[in-house]
Amino acid sequence: MEQPVREFKRVLGLLDSTMIVVGSMIGSGIFIVSADIARSVGSAGYLLLVWVVTGLMTVIAALSYGELAGMMPQAGGQYVYLREAYNPLIGFLYGWTFFLVIQAGTIAAVGVAFAKFTSVLVPWFAEQHVLFAVAGVPFTGSRFLAILSILLLTYVNSRGVRQGKFVQNTFTFAKTMALVGLILIAFLFGRNAASIHLNLSHLWDAQQVVPRPDGSADVIPLSGLMILGVFGSAMVGSLFSSDAWNNITFAAGEVIHPKRTIPLSLVLGTGTVITLYLLANIGYLLVLPLSGSPGGADVTSRGIQFAVSDRVGTATASAVFGDSAAVIMAALIMISTFGCNNGLILAGARVYYAMARDGLFFRSVGTLNSRSVPGAALVVQGVWASLLCLTGTYSNLLDYVMFAVLVFYVLTVAGIIILRFKRPDAERPYRAIGYPYVPVLYILLAAGICVDLLVYKPQYTWPGLGIVVLGIPVYFIWRRITTAGSGSVS
Repeated sequence: MEQPVREFKRVLGLLDSTMIVVGSMIGSGIFIVSADIARSVGSAGYLLLVWVVTGLMTVIAALSYGELAGMMPQAGGQYVYLREAYNPLIGFLYGWTFFLVIQAGTIAAVGVAFAKFTSVLVPWFAEQHVLFAVAGVPFTGSRFLAILSILLLTYVNSRGVRQGKFVQNTFTFAKTMALVGLILIAFLFGRNAASIHLNLSHLWDAQQVVPRPDGSADVIPLSGLMILGVFGSAMVGSLFSSDAWNNITFAAGEVIHPKRTIPLSLVLGTGTVITLYLLANIGYLLVLPLSGSPGGADVTSRGIQFAVSDRVGTATASAVFGDSAAVIMAALIMISTFGCNNGLILAGARVYYAMARDGLFFRSVGTLNSRSVPGAALVVQGVWASLLCLTGTYSNLLDYVMFAVLVFYVLTVAGIIILRFKRPDAERPYRAIGYPYVPVLYILLAAGICVDLLVYKPQYTWPGLGIVVLGIPVYFIWRRITTAGSGSVS
């Protein structure tokens, strides 16, 4: 009996699409990564400048992606753009890296962050609580909850896009309001005159602070090209915290009026988040001094640089609420990470679906279930992300792949220029603002950071490049198998 032909249902409006952009971007990073950035650049001025440049790059990329989204409003997003601008191999290399590390690794990391902060309220879910071990690999309460949350959200999204968007809208609204609340508290009630004076007094005194095992720290003054090099490498944390804004393009097949809605949601979503991120960091600097000591007795003496476990958000709240801040921030980050993972899970499966439709992934993944969503793709993604939770290697993988993420962003934005020549008559409901200067500015900035990372963080960049290159033989092997089997791989 012939199976009915199923199609995506276009049910995501402008609000839903913007919520996917915002919700996928805001996880736990904004509450944590500023500590590492502060240690790298050593001054309030450069800390804020890192976030300003990150915001500029993110918004420029979103403005540029809008043109591609308007041209090709179909499931798969960036994978489709790369395939059409270049060739199927480049598209596959993105999809390969996306599945293997970028999306699944991020889902695993966010799931573990959700579990880690839940353990503040429910100690049973602590990383130290070992339930059992298999082949020497401990299965902890934290890993159990991380996997459970991933599988739960996978199930919810397999029930239909309406269920997924309900969860997304609810949690994104809650965490956005919570972040706004933290910012208002810092601005209205947490201002510390001594901290503000200290931060302003050393606004542009660039220095790298390296903690030592004995509780002290080495201070390395920065000048000239050293500042530029350290600045670029310090942006890894802020860029990762601002990533996943393009997730809405993956679900383009389910967006109402996608040629208008997706470009607008990209601009509204990234603009909102970047503004909140910058305000949050200003709030941190109003409450805490940037400089501190690893052995400081309280949040003020430890400063932003040495907030306990890098939890700058918690340290800021502690300066206002005292001991209860840990519970407040744990609840906030639980909401934030749970909502973030829903957006990642919802959108990511559409990339594997598009790859499978092109014969570049398991055939069964390229089908929709009775609820008109890629159920098989959701399951495959959920299983792989869960396995990464068990290995505990996802954080290293994410470090390795940030370089690759930037490379694919550069290629995608460059694809706008290429497609202007390849398809000059294609319908473009939205055209990239400031073309070609604005897209070229992004390409130069992102390429500069890639070169910077190759020089200053080779231990991360070369393995990341290796993951991408490994996809080349896989592509040709897969093509040979699918050709020999006449597309019967499943």
